[in-house]
Amino acid sequence: MGRTFRIYLAGESVFLCRQCGNHLAVGESVLSKAFTGQHGRAILIQHAVNVYTGEAEEREMRTGKHVVRDVFCQVCHSVLGWKYDLAYEPEQKYKEGKFILERELITEKMENKRDLQSDRPRIDEVPVRELMARV
Repeated sequence: MGRTFRIYLAGESVFLCRQCGNHLAVGESVLSKAFTGQHGRAILIQHAVNVYTGEAEEREMRTGKHVVRDVFCQVCHSVLGWKYDLAYEPEQKYKEGKFILERELITEKMENKRDLQSDRPRIDEVPVRELMARV
């Protein structure tokens, strides 16, 4: 198995794994904060990074039957939530391909506005070619 490269995110807010601080998503990716997970409040997001998913399984949820996969942190392997693969109810189709991150399992870091406006490049701006030259 080769070296795993993690993606570091920059934005007004960044969601992190509560266990290890791994970057997971930016605040701009949040579609809804009105979801409930197994541990309480949860958020529905468009994209997640530095995660992997488990096997697909059918689950009966409050909003009907869905095919979902558990989502794990790529660094510490903690469960963070789940990903919707399929929704059987037509009004739930908007969830397909989206992620649920449980608030109890993640933390949110607010970026300093001054850091976002500085002239020095952030980690996400370093060209891949430059990173590969360092390896």
